[in-house]
Amino acid sequence: MKVSELPYHRNAAELFALIADEPWSMFLDSGYPRIDMGRYDIIVSRPAITLATYGDATYIRDDADNNITSTEDPLLLLKQYLGEQDSNLSGLPFCGGAIGYLAYDLGRRLEDLPELAINDIDMPEMAVGIYDWALIIDHHVRRVWLTSFCRFKKTESIWPELLELFSKPTTKEAKGFRVTSDVKSNMSREQYGLAFDKIKKYILEGDCYQVNLSQRFVADFEGDSWSAYLKLRDVNPAPFAAYLNFPFAAVLSSSPERFLRVTGNQVETKPIKGTKHRSVFAYEDKALAVCLLESEKDRAENLMIVDLLRNDISKSCEAGSVVVPKLFALETYATVHHLVSTISGILADDKDALDLLRGCFPGGSITGAPKLRSMEIIEELEPHRRSVYCGSVMYVGFDGNMDSNICIRTLIKYAAQLYFNAGGGIVWDSKVDSEYKECFDKAAAMLKLFKQET
Repeated sequence: MKVSELPYHRNAAELFALIADEPWSMFLDSGYPRIDMGRYDIIVSRPAITLATYGDATYIRDDADNNITSTEDPLLLLKQYLGEQDSNLSGLPFCGGAIGYLAYDLGRRLEDLPELAINDIDMPEMAVGIYDWALIIDHHVRRVWLTSFCRFKKTESIWPELLELFSKPTTKEAKGFRVTSDVKSNMSREQYGLAFDKIKKYILEGDCYQVNLSQRFVADFEGDSWSAYLKLRDVNPAPFAAYLNFPFAAVLSSSPERFLRVTGNQVETKPIKGTKHRSVFAYEDKALAVCLLESEKDRAENLMIVDLLRNDISKSCEAGSVVVPKLFALETYATVHHLVSTISGILADDKDALDLLRGCFPGGSITGAPKLRSMEIIEELEPHRRSVYCGSVMYVGFDGNMDSNICIRTLIKYAAQLYFNAGGGIVWDSKVDSEYKECFDKAAAMLKLFKQET
């Protein structure tokens, strides 16, 4: 293992800007210095191996530049290419391994789902790079490290180049972007109401208890997606944010929600359920937060998902180890208040992070309960497939540790358009007008971004 210290930068975006144009460059962003909820930023590029899954096929470029096509299970392939676990003695969260996204629609490889929604974004259901080096920024101790497990020969040869690159003064300017059309939803208010009523009917008939219903927004876009991300992190900083630059698209995530974390054998998930918009007036903002904390409907909705996730992580955890240390905690972000619960457990000896991921994917907070029936209803009622939305940006290290988000408050830059979804959980007590409004409360940061063009 190699670890070299570099000069500290309080704004890690300045470091990532040096490689933002490189294909497969990725920035896992804690939101610092806009917020201090997170601690580490992770920067990678130049993967040794890439894996991209489209439907039944995964296309792999290996470390010898061979192109391989496999119909094997994508998560098993990922486990294969990560190889045997290594001990990480650095104390850093990530020193190399897999980083990328799992799209919501990767769930089709895990469950038998109908094919009803339009699939008009031709992106992989899984896009992951295997990286042998990473730049880690620790904002608590104000230090930066370049680190590697040195699994691939090329890493040793480019190490001096990387040290020089990330030691330079960071003066690279953003290129700018423009949104060139109005923002359009794939559901009218009437269509949303019809879908809402159908969910209520399914709940009444006993098919489900809760279903997450979203609408998709789209606008024409030109310019630099990294510049757009810089504006997004200004208007909506978030602790589980990310920017992923692919040859085929870019993912701009300002997610506030952790999906799954594995540190050693410790497992944690933090579902969000319950949302209130914020006010510019302090007294009203506090009243809205208290209203959310006391809302029986939102607490019941949160509890349903806590129960679902307790069950999901129990598949990979030691019997009796799953507990809920925090229930209905308040977290506040730029545009909304959220109810967030914390569930933890101890990973079983015969399970690893990818087993846990498989047993929980996609996250229950963005499907509903029971999960499979909710996913079938989502496929029936949402006009378009979700793609990356409600999937997960994640890392899985060579040491077996993992962290991941739920891809809410997330945009996709694909071709010449920006796409994003917003929605919420529908339960029996839900009111159509307030749920429709909640979509726009959650979309507020993205809609604001469209007015921030440079």
